[in-house]
Amino acid sequence: MTRAELIAALSPSRLPPSTLVPGWREAVALFGLGLLAGALLIWLLSPILTHRRSVRTRIRATRGLEPEERLLVIARILGRLPRALRPAAYGAAPMPPADEIERLARSRE
Repeated sequence: MTRAELIAALSPSRLPPSTLVPGWREAVALFGLGLLAGALLIWLLSPILTHRRSVRTRIRATRGLEPEERLLVIARILGRLPRALRPAAYGAAPMPPADEIERLARSRE
């Protein structure tokens, strides 16, 4: 059987012929669904596509804070407080100068 014979052997459609050709209402509905799908896709991908500042930049942004508060923010940024800054954070050692805090925060332990 050829393709044309198979199509001819099919039973007639139960839908009205007007549903086979989309009108302007269907086109507007499809356009709206496309807009919604695009907005959903952007919303889902936005956390992946946003640019995060580097750790060095975030540490540098703490320069204007008080030394004690600065150590706390650096610990939050890094997820830990570097070993060399721990005595100063607990008051067991004097607070290092601002540039020294930044250097110690960037160093790998």
